[in-house]
Amino acid sequence: MAFRCYSLLIGLLFFGLAIVWGRIPTTLDGPFEPVTVPFDANLRGNAVDLPDSDPRVRRRVKGFEPEQISVSLSADHDSVWISWVTGEYQIGYDIKPLDPRRVSSIVRYGMLRYPLSREAEGYSLVYSQLYPFQGLQNYTSGIIHHVRLTGLKPNTRYYYRCGDPSIQAMSQIYYFKTMPVSGPRSYPNRIAIVGDLGLTYNTTATITHLISNKPDLVLLVGDVTYANLYLTNGTGSDCYSCSFPQTPIHETYQPRWDYWGRFMQNLVSKVPIMVVEGNHEIEEQAGNRSFVAYSSRFAFPSEESGSSSTFYYSFNAGGIHFIMLGAYIDYETTGEQYKWLEQDLANVDRSTTPWLVAAWHPPWYSSYEAHYREAECMKVAMEELLYSYGVDIVFNGHVHAYERSNRVFNYTLDPCGAVYITVGDGGNREKMATEHVDEPGNCPEPSTSPDPYMGGFCATNFTSGPAAGKFCWDRQPDYSAFRESSFGHGILEVKNETWALWTWYRNQDSKKKVGDQIYIVRQPHICPGHQEVSQRWFAAI
Repeated sequence: MAFRCYSLLIGLLFFGLAIVWGRIPTTLDGPFEPVTVPFDANLRGNAVDLPDSDPRVRRRVKGFEPEQISVSLSADHDSVWISWVTGEYQIGYDIKPLDPRRVSSIVRYGMLRYPLSREAEGYSLVYSQLYPFQGLQNYTSGIIHHVRLTGLKPNTRYYYRCGDPSIQAMSQIYYFKTMPVSGPRSYPNRIAIVGDLGLTYNTTATITHLISNKPDLVLLVGDVTYANLYLTNGTGSDCYSCSFPQTPIHETYQPRWDYWGRFMQNLVSKVPIMVVEGNHEIEEQAGNRSFVAYSSRFAFPSEESGSSSTFYYSFNAGGIHFIMLGAYIDYETTGEQYKWLEQDLANVDRSTTPWLVAAWHPPWYSSYEAHYREAECMKVAMEELLYSYGVDIVFNGHVHAYERSNRVFNYTLDPCGAVYITVGDGGNREKMATEHVDEPGNCPEPSTSPDPYMGGFCATNFTSGPAAGKFCWDRQPDYSAFRESSFGHGILEVKNETWALWTWYRNQDSKKKVGDQIYIVRQPHICPGHQEVSQRWFAAI
């Protein structure tokens, strides 16, 4: 009881400060009247990929020295994954994969830079991208290593080197900081949220601004490299289907993955990154294989979180439980992902991880013409389950713009619904989304809305509310609180068990100027989903 009173006092303090400052609204003030920031046509420029001659994407190591080094989280604070690549990729008509057994996967680490007193060994793999058509070049990767470090202390800096000491192929010393222990008053300082990054000059601005905000964790909600906007000979296009209509298969230029890993190493060798797949990671190849680069290059806490797939998993970051979901595999109520999600949600202890945050690639709530209601079948299958367990915030990408919703459930304003935030504005090569479906002539034909990789047709006309009998709203929807077509990234700062500050930064502004900002406030005392889950948990102990 005393703790609840303490939490309420802290919440009232934040609310009072927001009123006094007069700058930062809270979800308690909502729902808000929809706001649209007019599009600045000057922002269309510079959506150009970094060339392979850029020093930031060139290979700078020799032999089997590690490169493309990254850190990702395991399910809890006491474990992380270290990943890297050794050896050179091959692309051409006659390729021979490297043998992963010839290079060890070793990480030496400790709380002191010297000596690194602990050692862990992991596993390695090589993947190929193969095409059964004459004239298309095949690819085989360098050796990809994944090593899990365990027994770590919370909120602690660790130093590490990775590689193979037996052949004198070790990296320099890097460091990372573990997550705080899970608890209602224990959170990372800042979590960066970004989507649809690619590797353009816009991307470099996004990452520069993101680094300046000193995040403790990075969440990338799909569409990583956009390697599939290239033919296997390296020829690129902003519109793949326009430039290559006769291609026998949707090709992809895999070296873009290596470029991306090199460019990102400066950030993700120190700050853990958690990734979920997007449509640009599908990358079909021979044998009906897909998502091979995505599943090979990143380490995921799948096994640690009870998942059998790289497409969905969960993890804790202090008092936040993150659920990463796959939109491009089976999400139906009879499928493995749904069963895993039910179990994962049932195991969440809201007294330890009060905040429940979900992420996947295509948004359920977006008022942009691009990808409008494309993920409706996934929404129909999963929304009620997420709502019943009181998911607080949902992050998506896919639409290349920014949009924040009011609290919503089933297209209806609901104080217990999640706040949905679309951050598909990381800076990729494809054009920015600028058209809204509520503008004249922009509402798509319903039959064109489903994504071919996401299942059947579920998006029908609305049966009630302001858009009853229509497929689109004729004004900015009530659920859409704020929208703007600009590149940028977001920062989530959870303050306590009920208050979290969300800030979105635009690339065209100075690093400290805010594009959108709001306190997201949990209200577990009025939302039955939170209460029911808490009651079930307390009844079980």
